[in-house]
Amino acid sequence: MSLLSTLLQAAADSGIGIGKMGAGIGAGLSAIGAGIGIGKIGQGALESLARQPEVSGDIRTNMILTAAFVEGVALFGIVVCLLIAVA
Repeated sequence: MSLLSTLLQAAADSGIGIGKMGAGIGAGLSAIGAGIGIGKIGQGALESLARQPEVSGDIRTNMILTAAFVEGVALFGIVVCLLIAVA
């Protein structure tokens, strides 16, 4: 039996519904995606700083701004999923 069929069976048996289960999975994927995205931003910034240390201020500013945008999108995704789960 596959993982998806097991999850669907568990959702049907407990009465929570597939929509709420999907909202929970979506919130988790949103958080994981934000973590991966911010990690890639940090990786790119550190590589850039190693190559050109004289522009560290600009790189740091752009890194923080981009990380804030990624975090904002992830927060929006989590809030939408939680609103679906509550409704």
